[in-house]
Amino acid sequence: MSSNKNKSSAEIGIFGGSGFYDFLKNVKEVEIKTPYGKPSDKIAIGEYEGKKIAFLPRHGKKHIFPPHKIPYRANLWAFKNLGIKQIIAPSASGSLNIKIKPGDFVICDQFIDRTKKRMDTFYENDGTRSTAAGVAHVSSSNPYCENLRKIAIKSCEKFHPSGGHPKGGKIKCHKKGTVVVIEGPRFSTIAESKWFQSEKWDVINMTQYPECILARELEMCYINISLITDYDAGLIGMKKMKAVDLKEVVKVFNENNEKVKKLIFEMIKNIPADLNCSCKSAMTNAFF
Repeated sequence: MSSNKNKSSAEIGIFGGSGFYDFLKNVKEVEIKTPYGKPSDKIAIGEYEGKKIAFLPRHGKKHIFPPHKIPYRANLWAFKNLGIKQIIAPSASGSLNIKIKPGDFVICDQFIDRTKKRMDTFYENDGTRSTAAGVAHVSSSNPYCENLRKIAIKSCEKFHPSGGHPKGGKIKCHKKGTVVVIEGPRFSTIAESKWFQSEKWDVINMTQYPECILARELEMCYINISLITDYDAGLIGMKKMKAVDLKEVVKVFNENNEKVKKLIFEMIKNIPADLNCSCKSAMTNAFF
């Protein structure tokens, strides 16, 4: 998809969630108009290790967008307009696997879409107005960038609990996982959660879809880092643990926010200038 050249530019984009707004310091903020409305907020652009980095809070700085109302298409189009090639997308998530504990990180490799009412493609071609021409069927067999996943896993190893890293910097990383994306904004019932667990899915989240697949349609590399904040309702019901509410979720996320920042900074240092990746040709065979 083509986009208008923007006077501002960046190489790596970061979508953040709650409590992640101070990721970049001494930055400039830009507003970008898109055919899909306004992005969630202004985009902050700064520099780290000689690379231009853009950050956008997916829910807005004041958390005004619930998961099903996030302007995903505007957000992704704005990043593409800035020239971004790689996207790092941390997100608060729940665990469906007793072995994946609160505070752990999961580098997801697959997703299951259980959303219902989100605009999830740039290629509508509905006979009225479409920014993207034609009908497209993008391959999503491996939706997350394998190269970025390898970089994330290697970067996590530097902060492994057994590595003697100072307190507050340790990261328990799971090298793969399937995230089921629910519509939200409500949390799952125990029955729903038990169903997800019976399917052997690992992580539950409300924002990975369509963010992930829209990035693929724009041929940008995309990786999710799921920060586990709680055990989901089914596990709580099975283990007779106390149900976790939003206040507790945000508390755990904020406690681990520094770890997320350290991991992302480490990843940025290790992402090569030219990441030779199949993501940049994801749409080559997607059209009739």
